[in-house]
Amino acid sequence: MDPHRALPLPPASGGRREGDPPGRRRWAAIEDPLPLESGIRLPGVRLAYETWGRRAADGSNAVLVLHALTGDSHVAGPAGPGHPTPGWWDALVGPGRALDTDRWFVVAPNVLGGCQGSTGPSSPGPDGTPWGSLFPYLSVRDQVTAEAALADVLGIDRWAAVIGGSMGGMRALEWAVSRPERTGSLLVLAAPAAASADQIAWGSAQIGAIRSDPGWRHGDYHRAPPGEGPHRGLGQARRIAHITYRSAPELDSRFGGEAQPGEEPAHGGRYRVESYLDHHADKLVRRFDAGSYVTLTEAMNGHDVGRGRGGIARALARAELPALVAGVESDRLYPLAQQERLAALLPGADAAHTIASPYGHDGFLIETEQVGALVGELLASLPQPRAAHAPVSTPTSP
Repeated sequence: MDPHRALPLPPASGGRREGDPPGRRRWAAIEDPLPLESGIRLPGVRLAYETWGRRAADGSNAVLVLHALTGDSHVAGPAGPGHPTPGWWDALVGPGRALDTDRWFVVAPNVLGGCQGSTGPSSPGPDGTPWGSLFPYLSVRDQVTAEAALADVLGIDRWAAVIGGSMGGMRALEWAVSRPERTGSLLVLAAPAAASADQIAWGSAQIGAIRSDPGWRHGDYHRAPPGEGPHRGLGQARRIAHITYRSAPELDSRFGGEAQPGEEPAHGGRYRVESYLDHHADKLVRRFDAGSYVTLTEAMNGHDVGRGRGGIARALARAELPALVAGVESDRLYPLAQQERLAALLPGADAAHTIASPYGHDGFLIETEQVGALVGELLASLPQPRAAHAPVSTPTSP
């Protein structure tokens, strides 16, 4: 039984294409080729980003919000043309909310290597065709280098706060370590100082699933017809990942060992939990790019703030700034012990906070009331910004 036979074939890439509706996005072009850790200089870099609120004339009220692996710049707002999903932290951004847009100027970029408007494997390369297999390896440090260039374009010398969870937390931490003078304060959610062997193993299994799909074509699939891209491999990667994003007790309480209604596992049908994983796999392949998934997962696997800096403790000692660290009590992908170690080593942090949730790693996205309280605590500890003025002119060209 094929549970998806009634659905249209998925595109070769679910990433944003040139000419798609822009939605709320703006674009910043980085004029000079971007220097990467590998020694390569990446030309023609653009970052898509969204903003909320008004920037103070001196930029003192700017807050950088960084998304996780399959997120994007659309932190707040409804789904619609240009935005396949609603804002992933919609409850936190707006007047009177934790990220109060009457006070703060919130900026959220789509990560370098992503597929929702920023330069990545599915975007046009120097010859006008998709980068594909020619797109270079990126590190978390490279992504932060691009975000620093975005800050320069926006005229922001120093963020009042840098906030991120999971992959976004890795980048937030890298901001604090590599550019403490530009990072006013820090909130890291459900992220480690360095990827562990267990986390690298999970990521490698997902990369392997994508690369083993015949539709992968060594990364050069972007012009394939619908149904002939690596959607099977990307879907399997999503299934693997989603298991790690939720807790075992939560899955068991929701699904147990029950069969999907109308299906019989003994005769080719699915269990309810299989249907759940299929649903999330199908959603992702229609809005994400397999090449970006590989690129971003490789960057996460290589995350280590201590690399080349004398180790984690010495690297974190650079981040002399107000910091909050929090983890999810039921997170089996990035266990709370990693955030406890991180908080112990950051000079400006107290003990790690615990987000109470049965939802596992996804708790940092789901438990918005608890996360909002952490955001509010961090921002309340800062000097209050000057009143925001009329919006500052920013790049808008697609």
